[in-house]
Amino acid sequence: MYSGEYLCKKCFLISIEQKTAKTMQKFSMLSHSDKVAVGVSGGKDSLALLYVLKKFFEEHNRTKLLAITIDEGINGYRDESLQIVKDFCSQLKVETKISSYKDLFGLGMDEAMQKRPSEKMTSCSMCGTFRRRAIDMLAESVGANVVATAHNLDDQLQTFMINLLSGDTERIGWMYPEPVQYGSNGLRKVKPFVEIYEHEIVFYAVLRDIPFQSEECPYMHESIRTDLREFLNKLETGHAGIKYNAYNSMTKISKMLKTSYMGSLSHSKECLVCGRNSNGSICSVCKTLQVLAKSK
Repeated sequence: MYSGEYLCKKCFLISIEQKTAKTMQKFSMLSHSDKVAVGVSGGKDSLALLYVLKKFFEEHNRTKLLAITIDEGINGYRDESLQIVKDFCSQLKVETKISSYKDLFGLGMDEAMQKRPSEKMTSCSMCGTFRRRAIDMLAESVGANVVATAHNLDDQLQTFMINLLSGDTERIGWMYPEPVQYGSNGLRKVKPFVEIYEHEIVFYAVLRDIPFQSEECPYMHESIRTDLREFLNKLETGHAGIKYNAYNSMTKISKMLKTSYMGSLSHSKECLVCGRNSNGSICSVCKTLQVLAKSK
């Protein structure tokens, strides 16, 4: 582990599960009556999270846990992972619901990539915009009031750096791990793995014999996230624990900026196109769809 501890298999597995539970308690992520929808992609992080939460729910006599999965519409990429999700959810006896960008927005990522007006409209920005909305819609459709995603410490730190480098300081305030209700249905989003390194989750999934898709998204290298991941990992190799220290600094900064975030939530409007909550007159999803519709 980054702390320098050497753990046997049993103790390592317990440490990850205990750290997840501690993070949920620390940031008041769940209450006993919550119905939780876990965003499951078929990758190591999301399947490991589903396993840990299923174990946690059983130990605390809770039953309101299910999985939601999004098919982005990337030819040759999602087929394997969708089957893994179905099989793993069946094994855990967890209900799952699957939907696609095509069903929800009228087009998948392959089509969106063909229609985008320029490379400045990156695959990751489009996909992230669609994914967040799709997850909300699926969670609402199954009556969940909490969405759990498998963002880990590495993801959180990369997102912080992206927001910092792009000058989007308001979004840094959104990153504080304590959940906030949003939207007309009062959904909350939680990230139980947010204080765990990505490579620790990989080890956990391997040791638990959790099957996962190893193939990378064919569009992932358009984003600066890949460069930041490599940069931060290189720093960590030479200075063990530096990512954890940076994460703690990021969390303090985001907490200080959280007040302005709460203000923007309370003054959110309704999108003139779809009627959902939006910071402007038209939400980011509808703006993206309008740009793609106009493109030749």
